[in-house]
Amino acid sequence: MQKILGYMRKAIEDYNMIDEGDKIAVCLSGGKDSTTMLMGFKALQRFYPKKFDIIAVTVDPGFEFFNRKLIEDTCKELDVPFFCEESHIKEIVFDIRNEKNPCSLCANLRRGIINSVAIREGCNKIALGHNEDDVLETFLLNLFYTGSISTFAPVSYMDRSKMTLIRPLIYAPEKDIRKFVKKNNIEIMPKACPMDGVSKREDMKELIKNMQVELPHIRANLYGAIRRSNISGWNLDK
Repeated sequence: MQKILGYMRKAIEDYNMIDEGDKIAVCLSGGKDSTTMLMGFKALQRFYPKKFDIIAVTVDPGFEFFNRKLIEDTCKELDVPFFCEESHIKEIVFDIRNEKNPCSLCANLRRGIINSVAIREGCNKIALGHNEDDVLETFLLNLFYTGSISTFAPVSYMDRSKMTLIRPLIYAPEKDIRKFVKKNNIEIMPKACPMDGVSKREDMKELIKNMQVELPHIRANLYGAIRRSNISGWNLDK
């Protein structure tokens, strides 16, 4: 846990993600990233100088492999308030619209539900479990498919809902999260989405992996380019 906490605390402090008295809605899918993030927040509460509260928010997308009890048991063990919202995401995205590239619509629907729960429960921030790999993959996806130099911001404020999104795992490599989960025998949902392993994001993951053979520092170079760029919210010198 110390290594994960190190990544989280550095990101939180670099980008001022937590303020005194915050109430944070932690998005919990039951996968490795969100479960690790929730455990990290719970551990951080014990010693972080700024006091904050957390709740866990889960969206049931309607997939047959979704395991609500697993997520609920995790929250009970950690003593974190748990809120699970039913949805028609599977029906809308996969059955009715039969989207060929469903990730964007699915994410938007989830985000809207989570945002509503966070407002209802008096939260002022929402924590998302994007890790370092997600940062780099999103950067490449935007570069190759939209011709833009961008990725999601560590912290972003939504004017309409007055809610702040934070991503405290942006410095944590996916491999370290996997090691943490395996070493501690943490039970997670093996699959969170039908698109796992077959999306364009997986192509970017494989691309980076292959490039590392010839360019061992490719990950650090990409991350450095993001940090030094004019991408909104990333340059610490601004």
